[in-house]
Amino acid sequence: MVLAMARTRPTRAEDVRRRPKDRKAQIARASAEAFSALGYYGVSMETIAKRVGISAAALYRHYSSKYELFRDAVLNLGQQLVDCTAFADESAGDPELTLRQLVSALIDTSMANRESGGLYRWEGRYLRGDDQAMLIAQMRTVHHRIQRPLMAIRPELTSRQRWTLSTSALSVIGSIVDHRAKLPAIQVRALLADLADAVLAAELPDAASSLVEDRPRPATVTETPKYEALLNESMRLFNLKGYRDTSMEDIATAVGMPASGIYRYFSGKSDILAAAFRRAADRLSAELSAIVATVSDPEEALTAVIDAYVTRSFDRPELDYVYYTERLNMTPGDQKILRNLQRANVESWVELVVSVRPDWTPGQARFAVHAAMSLVIDLGRLMRYENSAATRAVVERLLDLTLLRRYRLRAALPAK
Repeated sequence: MVLAMARTRPTRAEDVRRRPKDRKAQIARASAEAFSALGYYGVSMETIAKRVGISAAALYRHYSSKYELFRDAVLNLGQQLVDCTAFADESAGDPELTLRQLVSALIDTSMANRESGGLYRWEGRYLRGDDQAMLIAQMRTVHHRIQRPLMAIRPELTSRQRWTLSTSALSVIGSIVDHRAKLPAIQVRALLADLADAVLAAELPDAASSLVEDRPRPATVTETPKYEALLNESMRLFNLKGYRDTSMEDIATAVGMPASGIYRYFSGKSDILAAAFRRAADRLSAELSAIVATVSDPEEALTAVIDAYVTRSFDRPELDYVYYTERLNMTPGDQKILRNLQRANVESWVELVVSVRPDWTPGQARFAVHAAMSLVIDLGRLMRYENSAATRAVVERLLDLTLLRRYRLRAALPAK
């Protein structure tokens, strides 16, 4: 009898496997990575349960719904940024040291969450009501902690300039979650710290009083072909309402045609999304090739590429944002094609950067290029893509610092 009981009693290993003490933490990590990789709508409770190695029923004992899991995953990432910078509230010492310590803490947290950090950047829009307000409050707290020592170091900065600089620092640090380029961790930390220091020290022109004037845009008198109109209006609606909440009928109404007419051009929304991104990537590639072919000086070519990229992004702001928020709605085949196109364009930038910055390896230049592209998106969103020469010049100047580590000559943009 005793022998039989001994045989049925779970072993220590089985007991640990059955009831691990860190089960909640395992679920949190698995859900954050799943939502970041697959998007909110691409994840089910079964997906997360499988990643953790438990049944869906066991998962429901911890969380009542997918949204509850998602909310906790997003807000946990935001809270980590709040927690790692909390020391700054008690810091009364050297503001330059505090700022460096803040940058270091944010880099460490971003690197620790590289597989899931994109979640709060690109999927946080799915939070509801008070949860959305909580994420906004978390990020505002982090911004204020960066801006406090910045004000002590640079009291002449306006509120708009402080927000521009804190957004820039968080953008270059957070850019590592948007790509999978590799470098030794020690090099990544050093590079991100260097880039954050550069943008935080930027001398920004006053966008409201810049001497740069916008050139009048020629009036468009030709009617846009239906194919182009479908691409343009679809991306505008995906940006405004989200891919899932935009119907084929919405797109048809915006273009002025019956919904059935769209199927003469595209098989569905996913096909429209892929076509729009492929076209944008092709045009970017052609633009890069034209600049490289006609501008022999590497630095002049790189600055021309920067200006063209910023101009294109402010002309069509929905392209970049929709790419990061909705690309998972394309087929795996289309996603792979687009990744290859994007990788080729990044490598064209890398070649130019290395020729201008021989102190960098291609790997370091690659991280810097991704940081520059992240800056365009994050600063564009901060500035509500106010498409003026003055706001574009602020973004271009920050990209100059990120990729050149110096200002180019801009006679019409006096630094403050």
